[in-house]
Amino acid sequence: MRSRIEDVAAAAGVSMKTVSRVLNNEPNVRDEMRQRVMKAVEKLQYRPNLSARSLAGQRSYVIALVYNNPSRNYLMEIQSGMLDACRDSHYNLVLAPVGTPKQRKADDLKVVFEHFAPDGVVLIPPLTDDPAVIGFLEAQDVPFSCIAPKHGEGRIGVMMDETAAVLELMQGLIGQGHRRIGHIKGPPSHGACHWRHKGYKDALRKAGIAFDPDLVVQGAFSFESGIEAANALLDLPRPPTAIFAANDDMAAGVIRAACQRGLVVPDDVSVCGFDDTPIARHIYPALTTVRQPTSEMGKLATLELLARIRTQGGGAMVHVEHQVLFRESTRAPDPA
Repeated sequence: MRSRIEDVAAAAGVSMKTVSRVLNNEPNVRDEMRQRVMKAVEKLQYRPNLSARSLAGQRSYVIALVYNNPSRNYLMEIQSGMLDACRDSHYNLVLAPVGTPKQRKADDLKVVFEHFAPDGVVLIPPLTDDPAVIGFLEAQDVPFSCIAPKHGEGRIGVMMDETAAVLELMQGLIGQGHRRIGHIKGPPSHGACHWRHKGYKDALRKAGIAFDPDLVVQGAFSFESGIEAANALLDLPRPPTAIFAANDDMAAGVIRAACQRGLVVPDDVSVCGFDDTPIARHIYPALTTVRQPTSEMGKLATLELLARIRTQGGGAMVHVEHQVLFRESTRAPDPA
């Protein structure tokens, strides 16, 4: 028979209110008391009745991940971190894709709130800066947390210095001897597009290398756009010796395009990406990239959102560190 909250309270020797506060991760509960309750929860294999909690607390105990990011690898990593945070706090996670046109976004969001009535929302780029989405949430007075917004002031969520990360990556390529480095940008609506492009240009400037606009091609953060952009760069009369794609999916597309031409990576062209999603480690050669702790960012954004849900004014903008990982897809170019 399913254990009840009354059974947990009796086993721990506390009130049902105390059990509820522990399960909701509310502050001002003594560690000794929290441990007693969680020991009873584990012993009785208690699982909260979400319907009852919702009725009692006027909450749905649901968080929505609202997105229209084309990178499935990035999305799965964010989702994994969010699930960890939701599981620990006994929340459910729903995925809420929204369309591109302004009116479609509002309609899609209305459906999410009609069906699930989430207590809060986590936004990932490019929706972190989308006026239609943010306007809808603010009008509904719904707490939301942002991952990598262009402007973090007054927001809660998580950010990383992506410009500094690309600067370090580019300095590594330049240190290997590359001087003609192509860059595949992300979509302009995405903050990462601008931060990563700035890191690219800053590195060239610091190394005294003239910026060449012909070496910069627009991408869309998708594998297919990486192939198309790589072909444009490799068709140049003087193709680059290295290509930095602004995410791993596009970088994988670059490797595919190079192989289709009979080129060898990194012997003929070095390739690097950004994010360190699983594809960076699964493809051959393994991809040089920037490790953005994507799963951790999903978890942190969710924890800050839960803090805001529980306490008005709670939550903060958390900053995380990057790591540049040089792998098999890059090496020094052959002498001219």
